Amino acid sequence: MQDKLAGVNSIMEAMRGRRRVHKIFIQEGRTGKRMEELLHLAQRRGIFCQYVDKQRLDGMYTMANHQGVVALVDSYEYSTPEEILEKAALNGEAPFVLILDGLEDPQNLGSIIRTAECAGVHGVIIPQHNSVEVTPAVVRASAGAVEHMLVARVTNLVNCMKDLKKQGLWMVGADMEGVPYYQSSIPNPTAVVIGGEGTGIRKLVRQNCDMLVSIPMAGTISSLNASVAAGLIIYEVIRQRWCQAKP
Repeated sequence: MQDKLAGVNSIMEAMRGRRRVHKIFIQEGRTGKRMEELLHLAQRRGIFCQYVDKQRLDGMYTMANHQGVVALVDSYEYSTPEEILEKAALNGEAPFVLILDGLEDPQNLGSIIRTAECAGVHGVIIPQHNSVEVTPAVVRASAGAVEHMLVARVTNLVNCMKDLKKQGLWMVGADMEGVPYYQSSIPNPTAVVIGGEGTGIRKLVRQNCDMLVSIPMAGTISSLNASVAAGLIIYEVIRQRWCQAKP
C-alpha cells in the first residue's frame, strides 16, 4: 500500500528515511531554495518528479495545505520492541523508550515523535487498538521526524511492558499522583509512559509502572497537552543521564 505525503520537509525526510518514495508531483511554477534541494535529492535517489497544475495537487491531497508538492510513498513500516532495544545496543547506549498509552490526536503523536527523535529516544511504542496510527497527518506534524524514528505497535501494552521489564527497563509513568519529575531519580534503562488525552494512563498500565512522576500545576488549568508533558519528562531523563555521565 501507498501513502500520500505533502510538504517539502516531510518529503525530504521521507527520501532520507527507510521507506521508498515512488513519485513526486510538484506544482507548476513552484520555486525556491528548499524546492531546489528537494529536486536535487530526488535526482540523486532516482525518483521521478512530475510538474502538474495546482488543481490536480488540490485533488490529490485534501487534508491540509500541500505546499505545492505531493509524493507517493510506501506505507509506514512499523518496527518491534526488540528492534528498538537492538538499536540502543548498536549505539552502545542504555535503552530509552517512550510508551504512549491510548494517544488519539495525530498532532500530538507527531509532535511527540519529533521531540523524541531530537532527544535521541531509541523508539516509540503504541498499542494496536484505541490509538492513533502513523498516518500522513502524523508525518506532517512531526516535520518528517517519524521517518527516522522506530515506532512499534503491540497488541497488548501491559504484556509489552512486562517483557521490557524482564530486559531490565524501568517503567516510569507520567501521572498526577506521582513525585514531581524534577525531584525524581529516574533509573536507567528507561521507558517513559505517557497517557492519552484527557484520560491519562489506564489503571492496569499504571499498576505496571515502577514509579510515577508528575508535572506540578500552579495555574488554573490542571493538565498539560500530552506532547508538552512528554517533552518535559523526556528531557529530564536526558538531563539526568548527562549529569550521571559527567566525571
